[in-house]
Amino acid sequence: VGKTNLVRVALPLQVQEYLEPFHLSVEKLREVSARLRKDLVRGLGKHSHHKAPVKMLPTFVRATPDGTEKGDFLALDLGGTNFRVLHVRVVEEEQKVLKMDSQICAIPKEMMLGPGVQLFDHIAACLNDFLVSQNLKGQTLPLGFTFSFPCEQKEIDKSILIRWTKGFNCSGVEGEDVVKLLKEAIHRRGDYDIGSVAMVNDTVGTMMSCGYRDQSCEIGMIIGTGTNACYMEEIKNVRRVEGEDGRMCINTEWGGFGDDGCLKDIRTEFDVVVDETSINPGIHNFEKMISGMYLGEIVRLLLVRLTENKLLFEGRTSEALLTPDAFETKFMSEIEERDGGLENTQNILTELGLKWDSVDSRIVRLVCNAVSSRSARLCGAALATLANRIRVNRRLDHLKTTVGVDGTVYKKHPNFSEELRATVRLLAPDCDITFLVSEDGSGKGAAMVTAVAQRLAHQTRLLEESDGEVDDEEEED
Repeated sequence: VGKTNLVRVALPLQVQEYLEPFHLSVEKLREVSARLRKDLVRGLGKHSHHKAPVKMLPTFVRATPDGTEKGDFLALDLGGTNFRVLHVRVVEEEQKVLKMDSQICAIPKEMMLGPGVQLFDHIAACLNDFLVSQNLKGQTLPLGFTFSFPCEQKEIDKSILIRWTKGFNCSGVEGEDVVKLLKEAIHRRGDYDIGSVAMVNDTVGTMMSCGYRDQSCEIGMIIGTGTNACYMEEIKNVRRVEGEDGRMCINTEWGGFGDDGCLKDIRTEFDVVVDETSINPGIHNFEKMISGMYLGEIVRLLLVRLTENKLLFEGRTSEALLTPDAFETKFMSEIEERDGGLENTQNILTELGLKWDSVDSRIVRLVCNAVSSRSARLCGAALATLANRIRVNRRLDHLKTTVGVDGTVYKKHPNFSEELRATVRLLAPDCDITFLVSEDGSGKGAAMVTAVAQRLAHQTRLLEESDGEVDDEEEED
């Protein structure tokens, strides 16, 4: 008995050897932040951006909300097998973005693989049905278009599809401007029209939906199935875009950080397996260490290894444990709950067909904690890099800013947000950051981008008119 107890007590020490690579020191996180800082500059460069792993895409969103925006807008959110149409009202007096109503439209499987014309005709038809149901037919409303596929944005209303993903492969769309295709489909119908269109990345939508409630929101971040962030950069630093004055929102695409091998020293053997067995090996390395699509699989691979080495479950695996992706990321949230976490752990292990004892369940909690904690700290290091960059850009001793956040990992995991915030405080001590959870960034945020674009266009028109009047007066003189 004594020997068994000794072995049982010593076990966690051997387990720690496997978990050690997931515990990143503050020094190591500072190094990661410094590497990302260099990559941001490479991505912004006119000649270096082609080869940069962090793409730093200009969004042509030139301002955040100032609180004077108002009016009715449509939003279209296309990113998977369904798309949503929304009617959004922005109320200036109450500083509110109200979702008036929305409708989900299915995209049949065959349409996802058919001609692009057919897809856009279907979208235009669904948009018409929605306008009829909302009694909006006859009004020409501006539209915010969230199109969650890799695009190169040329202007706020011009976005070229680079490639289809997520099971879509419609012909005649890659290399084309999706706004033009949408407008042509509406024009073919001829029974309604839309106003100006603004293309919106979902990260930007997150920042903008929070920006109306809090005008100091200048960073948007998503940590869900995937991860990404955007922030307001000085236009003079965005070498691919003309102009010296003002700011522009940059979609960092930070999931690609490390694709050039710069994070090799912190990747574990389990990260390497997750990458090699993914549908896009070698791409989005940072995302694969952080986001919900991959965290559960990292934990599963660790549990399998510990079991094979007889450090768990008396060396007996189960069919479920050996099945890729069977250990879901949501299990981690349930296992790490402060109250009831141990009971949840035991229920989940039973569900996975494993024979466990109390030490096993504690080790599984330790494993989950190591993987989620690394994710939060890496994410915090990346966010600190953006906050520090904004502060240095503006030559400020102290920056006060807000981050709009969305994504299930941030919202559902019991310790994630706390650990992320603690890391940011450590690595960006001169930045005072408030976190605001986004409400429907891809819907309300898309409407907000459109509203801000309209406000700026209106201000430009007024300036041009007043300049014209000054010129007329000078001619008279």
